[in-house]
Amino acid sequence: MATVNDSRLLQQPSQKDAADQNFDYMFKLLIIGNSSVGKTSFLFRYADDSFTPAFVSTVGIDFKVKTVFRNNKRIKLQIWDTAGQERYRTITTAYYRGAMGFLLMYDITNQDSFSAVQDWATQIKTYSWDNAQVILVGNKCDLEDDRLIPTEDSQRLADELGFQFFETSAKDNINVKQVFERLVDVICEKMNETVEGDGGPLTSLKDSNFQDSSMEGHSSCAC
Repeated sequence: MATVNDSRLLQQPSQKDAADQNFDYMFKLLIIGNSSVGKTSFLFRYADDSFTPAFVSTVGIDFKVKTVFRNNKRIKLQIWDTAGQERYRTITTAYYRGAMGFLLMYDITNQDSFSAVQDWATQIKTYSWDNAQVILVGNKCDLEDDRLIPTEDSQRLADELGFQFFETSAKDNINVKQVFERLVDVICEKMNETVEGDGGPLTSLKDSNFQDSSMEGHSSCAC
């Protein structure tokens, strides 16, 4: 995918779509996980409905914008694709603040990527706001013959971490749209609970950088 150079790594999005104010709510989402688990391919499949087998490692961080309709609301998704390499970790964790949702991805054919899930979960807990929603994603389920991670082990870990879980394939377009739709839905559910509750976590929402200047006049989700 197109990558950003070092001078842009910590800048907010400036593409034309990001400036579009025709939406009800905006959610900042991050895709995280080890390098080569398929984060970029997954984002391209969802945003552009395209897939390329060529692997190009993401440099730092990049993003796409996609608008969806859920429960009669127009929701702009600002989806950040993060580099998995350790040398970019300081850069990418700077984007955790204000993220309302995470797709924590591993490769079902790669044991190291699955073993790293706990570390990534700790990163989320450390750098994001408390009510950020997380879905554990086991990608590349089209490679069943090469599977190293049993579905049962993944479901067990997701349950322990309090995450929802999907197995997906960017190549075969399995559960890609469903994962994003579910993440948007659980964010809406959590925000509705916040509005109906004491409003404590809502302060974090209003202060966090998922709401940039274009969010003026837009309120929390009542999806």
